[in-house]
Amino acid sequence: MELRAAREIARAADEVFAFFSDASNNPRWQEGMISCHWTSEPPIGVGSTYQQRARFMRRDVTSTFVVTRFDPGRLIEIETVESTFPIGVVRTVEPVDESSCRVSALITGGPQGGLWRLVLPLMRRRPQKSVDADYDRLVRLLES
Repeated sequence: MELRAAREIARAADEVFAFFSDASNNPRWQEGMISCHWTSEPPIGVGSTYQQRARFMRRDVTSTFVVTRFDPGRLIEIETVESTFPIGVVRTVEPVDESSCRVSALITGGPQGGLWRLVLPLMRRRPQKSVDADYDRLVRLLES
């Protein structure tokens, strides 16, 4: 699975990056996210970890993530270290001007076996629609 999203947000790049690089904000803009909390001490950086609980396709998914790359204000890359739905995510932000920026995301991975492996190919469009809706929600939230 490979999903992509990109949006322009009418808000300063550093503010947008601070919001979306803090995993504890995930339930505010990602549908199906039940809870998310850091399991390592601040500040956020390479090696930081967090755990999240989500509901996806009527199933509970609990995942532990680690930050694998971190360029403050510009890029955060995370990957699951424990999950029934292992993924990697790269999120970037680039200033367009002083008061707006462009965010981009690349999500790769997916279920490794069992029922997920059978169902997901049949519903390939659903994960992309979900990611698109999440990034639309991020824009609305940060511009409000």
